[in-house]
Amino acid sequence: MEDRRAADRVKVNLKVTWEGVLAIMKGEIVDLSTTGCFVLTDDKVEHGELIRLEIEQPRSGTLYLWAKVVYQMPEIGFGVCFTGAEESEMKRLGWLVKAELRRAEENKR
Repeated sequence: MEDRRAADRVKVNLKVTWEGVLAIMKGEIVDLSTTGCFVLTDDKVEHGELIRLEIEQPRSGTLYLWAKVVYQMPEIGFGVCFTGAEESEMKRLGWLVKAELRRAEENKR
């Protein structure tokens, strides 16, 4: 099966609070790229819903992003593609992904 994702993805364990139409919930981001992520949480969202994410970064505070729900795994979580944020937030996201990719490479050695 061909992977349709263009951006490098990295496994992470980042706490997240997300706010949608129906709920404000906590969860964990377990897969992250500069274009989207997978949130492990109760999936009280609708496909196509726009949500706000507050990602707790280990050393550099909270990252605020808007995202669209692109798929759901009932009772497990959901995947999103990022739809917008301030330019500074997108840069911080890029730095976070690069740092996590570097750490993953170092752990393989």
